[in-house]
Amino acid sequence: MPYSFMIGPGDEFGIHAERWTPLHATVEGWIESLALAHHASMWARQITRVTGDDVDGIALDGYEPVHEARGLADTWWRGRDSLVAVYSGEAECLSFPRGRRALIYSGLDEWGLRGGVEP
Repeated sequence: MPYSFMIGPGDEFGIHAERWTPLHATVEGWIESLALAHHASMWARQITRVTGDDVDGIALDGYEPVHEARGLADTWWRGRDSLVAVYSGEAECLSFPRGRRALIYSGLDEWGLRGGVEP
């Protein structure tokens, strides 16, 4: 890997290569993000990968941030029947904007969206 994983001075979880880039506000947020990615991949009917400048075209109107992930450069969004993970941290850290990516987990029911956790 071209970077190191690090914990910042305010307990942020992030990566360091050309520069320090915090991905999540806490280590716990990063762990929640990993758990959510696993959960969403198990329950989504379709997963769509979006890369580079096309990430800007994802309409997140009507979506709410998934606060448990405590995203900074890498964020999660919850919609009516889908979850969206937007990964910008690595691209930012390496000064490589085309490296941005997003995964759209669609076709989720209430269990798929929340895993039994009440809003």
